[in-house]
Amino acid sequence: MNLFDIEKVTDSDELIEILTDNKNIRIERIISAGHISPQGFWYDQDENEFVALLQGEAIITFEDGRIKLKAGDTLIIPAHKKHRVDYTTSEPLCIWLCVFY
Repeated sequence: MNLFDIEKVTDSDELIEILTDNKNIRIERIISAGHISPQGFWYDQDENEFVALLQGEAIITFEDGRIKLKAGDTLIIPAHKKHRVDYTTSEPLCIWLCVFY
């Protein structure tokens, strides 16, 4: 698999592929095309998450601030740190590599 091989992404759905998972770790590739979190929705995950934005730009908002990511940026989101995605580019598409542990 090549992380930059991009399948068709629709306006309504992000493409989420689980590359591997077991009881300790899950690795996903996510492709976003202008997708954002629903109004008022916050992720509140049981796992820590390492995020690498491989392509595109995005904004992640936390209860106490926001972070703008560009291609090559990484971020660690601790378990139960509420966050949401408030912006992703559609040109180029956003390619995320996310490791949940």
